[in-house]
Amino acid sequence: MAAEGSSGPGSWTPGSVAAAAGSKHNVTSFQRRGPRASGTESGGCRLVSIAGTRPSVRNGQLLVSTGLPALDQLLGGGLAVGTILLIEEDKYNTYSPLLFKYFLAEGIVAGHTSLVASAKEDPADILQGLPAPLLDDNCKKELGEDVHNHETSEFNSKMKIAWRYQLLPKMEAGPVSSSKFGHYYDASKKIPRELIEASKWHGFFLPEKISSTLNEEPCSLTPGYIKLLQFIQKIIYEEGFDGSNPQKKQKNILRIAIQSLGSPLWGDDVCCTENCDNSHSLTKFLYILRGLLRTSLSACLITVPTHLIQNKAIIARITNLSDTVIHLESFIGSNRETNPLYKDYHGLIHIRQIPRLNNLMCDVSDVKDLAFKLKRKLFIIERLHLPPDLSDTVSRSSKPDLADSTKLLGPGCGTMAGGKKHLDF
Repeated sequence: MAAEGSSGPGSWTPGSVAAAAGSKHNVTSFQRRGPRASGTESGGCRLVSIAGTRPSVRNGQLLVSTGLPALDQLLGGGLAVGTILLIEEDKYNTYSPLLFKYFLAEGIVAGHTSLVASAKEDPADILQGLPAPLLDDNCKKELGEDVHNHETSEFNSKMKIAWRYQLLPKMEAGPVSSSKFGHYYDASKKIPRELIEASKWHGFFLPEKISSTLNEEPCSLTPGYIKLLQFIQKIIYEEGFDGSNPQKKQKNILRIAIQSLGSPLWGDDVCCTENCDNSHSLTKFLYILRGLLRTSLSACLITVPTHLIQNKAIIARITNLSDTVIHLESFIGSNRETNPLYKDYHGLIHIRQIPRLNNLMCDVSDVKDLAFKLKRKLFIIERLHLPPDLSDTVSRSSKPDLADSTKLLGPGCGTMAGGKKHLDF
């Protein structure tokens, strides 16, 4: 008190401030009050600390990994808790099941509770076919061959791609041993049975939930959607995933994965005719599901065969009711499959929509040209790099034109050339 009384308002100098700070054993006035809280409410308003999650650097939203670190990077760090990730299936449903399995495998490794819903496959069989995780110790050793080949191909193509691609930041394609959020998986191996037995999961197999003698009541939702909503609501409320009620045990995340929603196997005719009777059944299901997710510690991934839906208005409604929308375009059965320009890729990935979280604007992805390729062990997402027009990978359609122009030009050029075509530089 004497020191404060002897000093006027203008007598404080940097030296006196340093001396005062040293007299208090280098303790500043900004101190944490109370014990450090981890997932408790004693330290004020903080994000809950749950294994396999991290807060977003943009808006503080709690995030979970999709199972693909490259996809997490494109979505702004991961999938936000309480949101829906909609994956538009590719035409032959070849690559969309991989993203479906990566999402579930990440939940098992992180210790989250899984809820698998399908009308085609038994959820137990789906879990048995999940890819094997690669932990930090064996990550680089197991994937060393694929990562080395990927880096070598990038190094060899540096002189062939346009200069503007070299200025862009690189996508994360290989394993990072220090990463604690998200894991890498070996697509050539199956997940150990011990991990599945140690995890907690719930299965919803539609043929077992609905009997053939079920009396359909007049309702805007199909019986399969009603049963699934009741099942999800029961798991959320009974096991304490509801955000409004405190959980007795340690907090955890519920991962919901729904396979081929909207297909005829679910009893929905939205993929059969353009003017179907239950055109609003799928949209109402997503609307109710979105309300359940908003008030719970859960994240949902849904695959929808949008290429079978003939009514484009329904596709627009489904997109608006989802938070994140990703479309997979496979090269199987298309002209790009035999085009040498796309020989290094298996398809394109389009980010249709990124969620609006704590704001009124929708974030737009900075990367537009994305492609994916499936190697022996890795599912890689990277920026699409096309070679220049006059490289050794020129398209087949232009090769006959170049051959004809060469014959017309002959050995000379200019006035000695007998052809009518101009020179191709």
